[in-house]
Amino acid sequence: MIEYKTVPSEEDFELKVECVSLTCDKCGKIYSIDDHQEIQEFHHVRFTGGYSSVFGDGSSVHCDLCQYCLKELIGSFGRINET
Repeated sequence: MIEYKTVPSEEDFELKVECVSLTCDKCGKIYSIDDHQEIQEFHHVRFTGGYSSVFGDGSSVHCDLCQYCLKELIGSFGRINET
């Protein structure tokens, strides 16, 4: 889950939206936007369920995962090519 806050913009006196933290949907750990290495390695799954999808026809599916939970979920069958 991505948490946002609304802040005033210094340039044009408008309001802008900024990300302040990311929460892993699997383990629940909250990562501050200042934790650059972990934030860069977050993975965001977004898709719409198709016809007869197990997720539901036309359902919007969102999932935010930290790198550790993603590795736990796909580690045994994910293909890793080291460069």
